[in-house]
Amino acid sequence: MTTATPPAPGRVLFFLILTTFFWGGSFLFTKIGVRELPPSLFVLLRFSLASLLMGLLCLPRLGRLNRETLMRGLIVGSALGITNLTFVVGIKGTSISRAGVLNNLFVLFIPLIARILWKDRIGPAHLAGILMASAGIGLLAGGGGAGFSQGDIISTLCAFFIAVHIITVSRVLKDEDVWLVSMVQFVVVAIMAGTATLLLPLPEFSVSREALGAIVYCAIFPTVICFTLQNTYQRFVSPTQAGLIYTLDPVWSLLAGFTVLGERLAPWEWLGCGLIFLAVALPLAIRFVEERQLLHRYLPGK
Repeated sequence: MTTATPPAPGRVLFFLILTTFFWGGSFLFTKIGVRELPPSLFVLLRFSLASLLMGLLCLPRLGRLNRETLMRGLIVGSALGITNLTFVVGIKGTSISRAGVLNNLFVLFIPLIARILWKDRIGPAHLAGILMASAGIGLLAGGGGAGFSQGDIISTLCAFFIAVHIITVSRVLKDEDVWLVSMVQFVVVAIMAGTATLLLPLPEFSVSREALGAIVYCAIFPTVICFTLQNTYQRFVSPTQAGLIYTLDPVWSLLAGFTVLGERLAPWEWLGCGLIFLAVALPLAIRFVEERQLLHRYLPGK
């Protein structure tokens, strides 16, 4: 498949939404896995299996693996490792409903980081989104009687590291083979998780059939398959369109928490989650409309 023969828009939309479904499912299966396994061990097993699977897929490409690819994979893999370690620790300490919404704050962290590092301007839509998200976090802190737990704090920190990983990928990677880079990333995450597992005291644990299934799901679907779908289809939409589609992630985690785990949110928590969701989606929607207007103005008929 090449850019000269792009797939039908409906096909692109379907597979990108399917990607968000798999990512949303990772909240549920991670929660199931860390009920029995220490978070760092769960990440170690998940990315060890993902590394093995990606290595098998990359066998025909291994001859092109060079020092440059290894170094760039190490950099982006380090950011991905911190992201995944904070992801599992956050989920262990809070509900997947709240974690899914808080993780989506990465959309707002990206312009903040760009402002700090490169003095990029923060537009009024993103500024309004940041204020709305702050109000939503305030409501979460006061809703449900539990306040803003340690898991909530770490899930918010995870959103920051998601933004760091996205920026690192865009700044570091150039013309490398994305399959090989991803394989190196997965190996780096496995090494980081293995190091954390060795350094931290491990409580007693057991690996049930449910925990093993959670590891397999998270290694295959939100890791290897989502990587493939994202790199195959995201190039046919704008970054803004992709961002809007990816706001579905917390929708799936909310549904999974409600239907499978029986999670219930207090009215103030629902309002807080709604404000955070709108804080992320509205700046993207405004940007999408602006892009469409510019497209029609300068490229009529496209």
